[in-house]
Amino acid sequence: MKHTGSGGGARLRGMGGGFSFSGGLVASGRSLALWGLSFVAALLSPAVFVVVLLLGTGLGLVLLAPVVRAVRWLADRQRALAYRWSDVRIPAYYLPVPEAAPGRRGLLARLRWIVRDPQTWRDWLWLALDPIVGAALAVGPVALILGGFWAIGLAFYGVPLSREWDGLRYLFIPIRDQSTATLAGVLGLLQLPLALWLAPRSVRLHARYTRFVLAPSENARTAYRIERLTATRAEAAEAQSAEIRRIERDLHDGAQARLVAMGMTLGAAEHLLDRDPAAVRDLLVQARESSSKALEELRDLVRGVHPPILADRGLGDAVRSLALVCPLDVRVAVDLPGRPDASVESAAYFAVSEVLTNAAKHSGSDRVRVDIGHELGLLRVEITDDGRGGADPGRGSGLRGIERRLAVFDGVLTVTSPPNGPTRVTMEIPCALSSPKTASSFDTG
Repeated sequence: MKHTGSGGGARLRGMGGGFSFSGGLVASGRSLALWGLSFVAALLSPAVFVVVLLLGTGLGLVLLAPVVRAVRWLADRQRALAYRWSDVRIPAYYLPVPEAAPGRRGLLARLRWIVRDPQTWRDWLWLALDPIVGAALAVGPVALILGGFWAIGLAFYGVPLSREWDGLRYLFIPIRDQSTATLAGVLGLLQLPLALWLAPRSVRLHARYTRFVLAPSENARTAYRIERLTATRAEAAEAQSAEIRRIERDLHDGAQARLVAMGMTLGAAEHLLDRDPAAVRDLLVQARESSSKALEELRDLVRGVHPPILADRGLGDAVRSLALVCPLDVRVAVDLPGRPDASVESAAYFAVSEVLTNAAKHSGSDRVRVDIGHELGLLRVEITDDGRGGADPGRGSGLRGIERRLAVFDGVLTVTSPPNGPTRVTMEIPCALSSPKTASSFDTG
């Protein structure tokens, strides 16, 4: 949810403390877009109010889920824009979606999930405030530009308009004659650079306001982690049991069966050793082939449990090996001053593998960027693709499996995937790193 890889600073180039004409124009367009999203929030707010009033009825329960999805989509869009345009990260900690249940029981389970989720309440608070506060922060540069062009028009047509409308005023200037109309036009000209100067600052202030409202408090984050660990503990144990059963099944049906067959072949060769040496030679060839295949299957099984390149060279090189075999154009940037624990590395590696597989199968993207870093005690992996968007962990995709995998380590998965993209998957896993290495930062593409 939220977050791209590195490059936020580059997006803000020309929009910093100095004045940039092109940066001001871009930021003015962004202010207009933010104002438009505030208008959408104003349209959506009454729907939330009506659904809350109808919660005691069946209609309210039916309408609750789509309204919550709409609010969450709009809030996710604001989080994504805050990061993309202002490099302001806004985490979102939603409680896991309950398993689907039939009939009214499923509706009540979803209602309890929504009512108990602090992040959903923050989304609704933001929805109530944004049509006022967000719109006020975003509309300033747009109003200055429109007012400036209006004033410039008054310099040419203000006098006849004033006569036709029985008086006309621009700001504190009454338009009576050509001199006052010209003065209004001069003020309008001065407003344009002021608007371009104000626009990037307005966009950044809007991002900070959005973070203030939407970002959870430290107490809320702690409560979320406790709730999430409680909810996912059973899933994690079941997933581990399923993995053990899979390994047992692969060993029984694969390498073990081949080793048994090889033993039987060698036994047959032992009985034929004196009577038919030529047949013994053929049986020994079969035994050697069986041993080679058994060894290959054991290697594949070990690679599926913990890839050798991950154990030998670490997470960065292991993810680069995934990038080489991925059909998409994958660029990997790694900045790790050390290595996480082996279990954390393994969880992150298989999570990245799952995301890249999903991107190749479902996203319709051409390029993917993977950024791996460590800051504030968190291993952070961000995967961004340029696909069609619309990824949702609640729709039974492999993202739910990644959530369960990360939950074992109190990790957090955040997905931002608006329609038409881009899709951004962020994984944060609390961990410490081993001793620093000399070469810790690479970028491949």
